[in-house]
This record gives sequence, C-alpha cells and structure tokens, in this order.
Amino acid sequence: MSSKIRLLLSDVDGTLVPHDKILTERSLRAVRRLREAGIIFAITSSRPARGLKMLIQPLELTTPIAAFNGGMIVDPQMNVLEERTVDDDLIPAIIGILEENGVLAWVYRSQEWYVRDANGPHVRHEADVCQFEPLAVDDFDAVSDGVAKIVGASDDAEALSQARMTIQTRFGERVSATNSQSYYLDITNPRANKGAVVDYLSTKLDVPLYAIATIGDAHNDVSMFERSGFSIAMGNAEGDVKAAAGDVTTSNEDEGFALAVEQFILSK
Repeated sequence: MSSKIRLLLSDVDGTLVPHDKILTERSLRAVRRLREAGIIFAITSSRPARGLKMLIQPLELTTPIAAFNGGMIVDPQMNVLEERTVDDDLIPAIIGILEENGVLAWVYRSQEWYVRDANGPHVRHEADVCQFEPLAVDDFDAVSDGVAKIVGASDDAEALSQARMTIQTRFGERVSATNSQSYYLDITNPRANKGAVVDYLSTKLDVPLYAIATIGDAHNDVSMFERSGFSIAMGNAEGDVKAAAGDVTTSNEDEGFALAVEQFILSK
C-alpha cells in the first residue's frame, strides 16, 4: 500500500510534535523527503487555525490546513476556505452540560477563543501552545452563534466521559464529541471530523482515498484512519486507537512521526 501513497495527512499534537511542541529536525527532514518523493503533506488538528500558523513556514505548507478537527479549513495565508459550525440552538445546552459536570467550557468562534475563567485548567498551556490569548467573558451569550468548536477542559476524566455521553445521548448525530487529549473534550459540527478532512483533501487535491495515508494518536484521529487507504498510530496512543490503525510507530517523544515516514511511507 505504501508504494501507492500520494498524500500523508498528519495530526499535530501527540504526533507531529513532542511534548514541547517544537518540530524536530528529523521530522522537518522527513517532510522534505516526502516532498522530494512527490508525496503531498498536509496537517489537521483540533487546534484553532491561528494555533497552527507557526507551523506553516518551517513545514513549507502549500496545502489546505484543517483546524478544529475540520471545523475550519484555511489556506496557508489563513484565508477561510470552508467552515462548519455547531448549530446555534445547541450551544447553551452543550455549555450547560459541561458546567453541570464541573467541566470548564471554552468557545471558539471565527478566529477568536473565549473563556469565562482565564486562570482555569489548561488555559495557560493552550495559550502558550497556540501562541495567542483567549478573550475573557462573563458569559457566552454574546458569542453563541457561528461557533466552530466548544471545548470541555478538565483533569477529571470521569467528568469528561459523563459529559461526552450526555451530549451524545441528547444530541445524537447533530454533533461530534471526541477527546483530542485526555483532558480535552471537543464538540464540533458532525461533519467537522478528521474523516471528513480526508474526503475534503481527496476531492480538493484529486487524490483517491486509497492513496492517502494518515497518522495520529488520539480518538479523534480514528475517523481519518477509517477513511484513508493506510493508517499509522503513534506509540503513545491508547490501545483502541492503535487497534484502529494499520501500523504502529514509536511515540512522539521518540521520533515516531519521522520513523513512520521513513519506515512505512518512503522505504517501499
């Protein structure tokens, strides 16, 4: 299968970058080698588009960039190509479910990020990773339309799981609710998922699904594994994510992305 690969779509956090979020020289070299081999490289992430901007130049990206798990797709100049938002009428109820479970809610709308507690769990970390600050609001009433993503942030895995199950039970196929990290629950439009990103790039770049490879580490990456011809899970992924992939590489702390490119994509 790897001999037919024409495009590699990669997740970012936990996959393309290690815990310090800095691209390694080996990963940069792997992407350059893909390009030299005529293989297109693209990224997708749960991050907002602004939180991916710092990767464009070092990776020399020319492809559409899928932020919010596909909820917003931009070009390398940050022009919005496509946006899929959560239905406006669901926003207050989703935020209510998160808060009832003691989970901090964040709202992403257009290119901005809104929080009620700027000192809440993981806010500082997210601001550092994405390299822009949230806007603090007393409530979300004024920013509850055109929402691309709601995040539930908590270190209480059980609370996140309960919130996810409640949201899925109440709203069914009207939303997608998946974990991008153990402490983040991402709620997006149901068509804003990484499987849909594979379909988008297949059409946009005229690459058949069987010629697309995907690599990721989290539960929100499984949908792109299911749509692509070849899939690779990171060594740091949970067991069910690994089971959903065609192959498994080493962890993101042990050059797993670069190794996967070298061993599974380029070697054959």
